[in-house]
Amino acid sequence: MGKNRTPDTGDAFRVPAWMHLLGGLVARHRRAWIRLGNLETRLLANELADIEITAPVYIAGLARSGSTLLLEILSRHPQVATHCYQDYPMLFTPYAWQRFLDRVPRRRVEPAERAHGDGVRITPESPEAFEEMLWMAFFPALHDPHRSAALDADTLNVEFETFYRDHIRKLLLARNAERYLSKGNYNVTRLAYLLDLFPDARFIIPVRNPVWHIASLMKQHRLFRAGQQAHHRAVEHLRRVGHFEFGLDRRPVNTGDAVAVEHILRCWRDGAEVEGWARYWQHIHQYIAHCLDTSAPLRQAALVVRFDALCRDPDATLRTLFAHCRLPVPTGMAEQEAERIHLPDYYRPDFTTAELDTIRRFTEDAAARLGLAPSASLQ
Repeated sequence: MGKNRTPDTGDAFRVPAWMHLLGGLVARHRRAWIRLGNLETRLLANELADIEITAPVYIAGLARSGSTLLLEILSRHPQVATHCYQDYPMLFTPYAWQRFLDRVPRRRVEPAERAHGDGVRITPESPEAFEEMLWMAFFPALHDPHRSAALDADTLNVEFETFYRDHIRKLLLARNAERYLSKGNYNVTRLAYLLDLFPDARFIIPVRNPVWHIASLMKQHRLFRAGQQAHHRAVEHLRRVGHFEFGLDRRPVNTGDAVAVEHILRCWRDGAEVEGWARYWQHIHQYIAHCLDTSAPLRQAALVVRFDALCRDPDATLRTLFAHCRLPVPTGMAEQEAERIHLPDYYRPDFTTAELDTIRRFTEDAAARLGLAPSASLQ
């Protein structure tokens, strides 16, 4: 894909010293921060008594499938609250941290393109996926590619479940919101568990044509490797926040198929990037399709959002999205959001014929199960 524009992300991978030190303090002492979070909950007992978790919305899919776009759109709805960049690294005490931020003077920050180099411009108030920090604190082996990361309705972790529910309630209190919104790529392996915790949860599963999707994944991986090589703190930062999708510590999600994961790892070790990503795309999306096929409650709770359909008919897709999430659409909101949506124009797939055949061979079955056409035109 050498003909594509190389994004100028500047120092987007630079991790400030204060963030590196404070983030390290939180990561090294997670049990202490859990205790602080529980103390915060006890101190807020009266305020939390009337806070209910109603139909939380979860965006979960393989990275680069359109999940950030959906997060940004839904986060602008006046009823919802989600994590944002300024929440890091004080995620375990969301109410106290928000009150602190409300009281300190802050200078105006101009939006800057994020490290992904995809045109998404962010500020400290922009929504971001940080929930993974909580999962890692209670399930420390989730990102070991040699162990299954799948959590189902039989999973039981009372300490986590109590802390997690309290955390959501505190975030709703701090943001003065009614509904919780989460973006977490890794939640694709926890759909059944989350539905067991919240039977009225709504799931948004973005999927994308595998040719375009794999092109985007490969582009991001190269970008992250270069950024981390230039700014070494970024490797540890991404580990602490729970992002292993790209870069020098790339790790595939193990959905329970150890053989498939070993094939993926071997391809990546041997430099067979296209085949490795194609196998990984298949691995994740076959798992998603299986979960939806075998669980009627999950099928009813989940909406598969096809990225091409979102870009080609954004107004209709967004209205379906809001209706599924049980969120009333404020006047003009769907039309305003639709105007911002378009197909990517900053890169194009540039695979050889053999590489396209590899992608289609590994992805066509899962793509068909999810209503995607792996051989769709690139025009």
